[in-house]
Amino acid sequence: MPIYTWVAVTRKGKKLKGELEAADERIAMMQLRRRNLTVTKLKPKPKDLFENVAFMQPKVTSKDVVVFTRQFSTMIDAGLPLVQGLTILAEQTENKTFRQTLKQVTKDVESGATLAEALKKHPKIFDNLFVNLVAAGEVGGILDTILQRLAAYIEKAEKLKSQIKSAMTYPLVVVVIAILVISVILIFVIPVFQDMFSSVGSALPAPTQMVVAMSRFVKGNIHYLIGGLILFIFLFRRYRNTEKGRKQTDALALKLPVFGTLLKKVAVARFTRTLGTMISSGVPILDALEVVARTSGNVVLEEVVFDVRSSIAEGQSIAEPLSETDIFPSMVTQMISVGEATGALDTMLEKIADFYDDEVDAAVDALTSMLEPLLMVFLGGSIGGLVIAMYLPIFQMAAAFE
Repeated sequence: MPIYTWVAVTRKGKKLKGELEAADERIAMMQLRRRNLTVTKLKPKPKDLFENVAFMQPKVTSKDVVVFTRQFSTMIDAGLPLVQGLTILAEQTENKTFRQTLKQVTKDVESGATLAEALKKHPKIFDNLFVNLVAAGEVGGILDTILQRLAAYIEKAEKLKSQIKSAMTYPLVVVVIAILVISVILIFVIPVFQDMFSSVGSALPAPTQMVVAMSRFVKGNIHYLIGGLILFIFLFRRYRNTEKGRKQTDALALKLPVFGTLLKKVAVARFTRTLGTMISSGVPILDALEVVARTSGNVVLEEVVFDVRSSIAEGQSIAEPLSETDIFPSMVTQMISVGEATGALDTMLEKIADFYDDEVDAAVDALTSMLEPLLMVFLGGSIGGLVIAMYLPIFQMAAAFE
């Protein structure tokens, strides 16, 4: 059906605008009048030439999902029917991709599907965790509460993700800048000095000879070096996409000297936050653990969670199999054991998640504080060493004239 853009005025004089789907302009006008709006402008929306080009469409961000979840929760709590709430949210969503998704969800719900079934058709936007919690909320009649918990969970999960990105991005950017600056010096600056030293004819100091040889090598093989780097990245990504490669790289990441400890803390925070949210929302423990495993983001942790699930299915506790891994500290397993014994596992998991969120904050700050001087020494030492090596012959010549 065609899409119409409209501008209208409410009874209180407030100006509104939006978009809606209708078979024709007359039906679009009727839909707006039913909402007690006085239409001042209504016209067909111009077709987007790139609407069928997927990579040119805006991506749905976690912020879009959080805003939708909170607003939808408020509407349901106020007593609005699902279809009406979805229709309103679809019309006022600015992200075009998300708007189309919500319209499709609305159609599916109107056709008789549950909200969870409709959301499940869009896994890139609504993951297994979101769908399972919505399903639990629909069954338990607490959908508005579940949506509030989901919004809070997504916000905290995104905060955790941004902390990791900031911790990883800073050293990577500094190293890339250092490599670019060194490459420019080797390719463009040193050859100028080399020509000047050749005209003098005197023997060059060993550090200068080494730098000149390095410059010749880089300048003569730059295309091979760039091609080799691209090939390495391609092969690494291809290997990581295999089951064996993903498992080995994830295991290696957890064993890294500094980043490994940080990643383990992130894994504990994510595991406890996700499991606590699902249990408190009424999702059965075995179903919750399956979702937690699928959304863990690390194959090693995924296997650990599936082992825990198998143990629980056989009648064991959660804490016992977790204590056998080197990812979960004894404090965490003991707190989980206490939570199981007292029947307050969801509350205990939330407390652990809050504690480890703070631990991740402290670990990121400590990592940044430690890396800053190390990176500055690396940057200054590498570039300064090149500059000193090129000025050594000049110092020798100056000493010879004295």
